[in-house]
Amino acid sequence: MSEFVASEIKNNIAEISFGTPKSNSLPGAILEKLAETILEEGAKEEVKAILVKSAGEKAFCAGASFDELLAIEELEASTKFFGGFAKVLNAMRNCGKIVVVRVQGKTTGGGVGIACGADYCFATKDSALALTEINLGIGPFVIGPYVERKIGKSQFSAMAIDADFRSAEWAEQHNIYHSVSDSIQEMDDKLEKFLKTLASRSSDALSLIKKVSWEGTDHFNELMPARIHMSASLILEDSAKKNIESIKERLRAK
Repeated sequence: MSEFVASEIKNNIAEISFGTPKSNSLPGAILEKLAETILEEGAKEEVKAILVKSAGEKAFCAGASFDELLAIEELEASTKFFGGFAKVLNAMRNCGKIVVVRVQGKTTGGGVGIACGADYCFATKDSALALTEINLGIGPFVIGPYVERKIGKSQFSAMAIDADFRSAEWAEQHNIYHSVSDSIQEMDDKLEKFLKTLASRSSDALSLIKKVSWEGTDHFNELMPARIHMSASLILEDSAKKNIESIKERLRAK
């Protein structure tokens, strides 16, 4: 599978899908395209809601692309890369349309951020999630405000510190997932009905629900430059590069 971002409008719902060969991990170019596509689709009058989904039946999203992280050698490039995650989440927040996210499997790092950036999130029972950035030598700084908004600062801190996977059931109990199904097919059946219902709703009402549900988050814009710098500077350290190489070796050995 090659890297891609694609979109199409079905029954007033903009379906945006993305995919990359390595567990749908996200390189900078895909982040930029994903943010751009969310804003473009959100600006269309006929679109009542946006669905964001990834390719395949395994991992939803493995977060940042290890290959790209290893290739980054200067702060400017690093800042641009981590700024890409901020752009995607900001687009989800500011696009003016309800954003639904479909999580079909495990998700880590930035993928958890995307799930938390959703207004409504569907998942399967196999969709465990973890903030694994500390394993690289950085932290979930950019996605932090979006995760905190869903689960609170204490739970966010715990996830960031222990980097352990939480179950889909846990994620539902802590407001990240709003529907958890036993299988992908069951999830997709529920999702289809949900989107059909959304398409019949008042555009103005949906827009206002979006607006009020994100009240109190304007300060996210002020937080981002410093948050981006935290990750951007830490990933340049030799220890971080060694951590990434070590993790890649373990993955290859599996």
